Amino acid sequence: MLYLLSILLDRLLAPPPQAEKVAWLKGVTYAHRGLHGPGLPENALSAFAAAIEAGLGIECDVQRSSDGQAMVFHDWELDRLTAETGLVIERSAAKLGQIRIIGNDADMIPSLRELLDLVAGRVPLLIEVKTRPSTRIPAICLAVRRMLEGYRGPVAVMSFDHRVSRWFARHSSHIVRGIVMMEEGNRTLFARTRRHITLWRAQPDFLAYDITDMPSRFAGAQRRRGFPVLTWTVNTPDLMERALKHGDGPIAEGAGLAKAARP
Repeated sequence: MLYLLSILLDRLLAPPPQAEKVAWLKGVTYAHRGLHGPGLPENALSAFAAAIEAGLGIECDVQRSSDGQAMVFHDWELDRLTAETGLVIERSAAKLGQIRIIGNDADMIPSLRELLDLVAGRVPLLIEVKTRPSTRIPAICLAVRRMLEGYRGPVAVMSFDHRVSRWFARHSSHIVRGIVMMEEGNRTLFARTRRHITLWRAQPDFLAYDITDMPSRFAGAQRRRGFPVLTWTVNTPDLMERALKHGDGPIAEGAGLAKAARP
């Protein structure tokens, strides 16, 4: 009974996107944080350029600088990836743009604008918006949307935070938006119900699902309804095989990209 009710509520509260809006998401392998490796740091322009050269889509992480600019960087702290310490959000965009990323002396922390200028519509781009409970959602979403104005190319925003997808659904519904989800092995009735509630709140166009949870009854049901299901982080050949069987586009790195074809 509860299962049937959830299906009815899915149809009412989270209708699937128009097929033509999300078709470009499918059949693409996305380089997780760029095609990073020795000499090509994650989320650096060099790694993104390498992904473009390899004919791969790109996944990146974005957060705000102290002056409200969208910067491409994964960690909240600078410590792991640079010689600096402290929080990213405590530095201005100009200051962050002068910080070298460990692994390549030519790579500085890029802004989203720099990444968009580099990609220039040549490959599909996924922008993961990083948030915390205290994050000012309108501020980070506006920062991303400002950079996307006038951009010509396949691009989508996504986040673990349903508030991001919902903001874009309400204020920039033309931009493809996704919800990042993981089950962590929890498939109790309560956990399944929470996944449906997240879907209803997020109002996404696609799902980005933890590959270790696949195959997933929930993800499979949404995929059959018309939601593309991307999978992350695909970092072994076995996981790539699983991703291709149960999803529409792997977000991959390392050994998971071993068979990725170059143009």
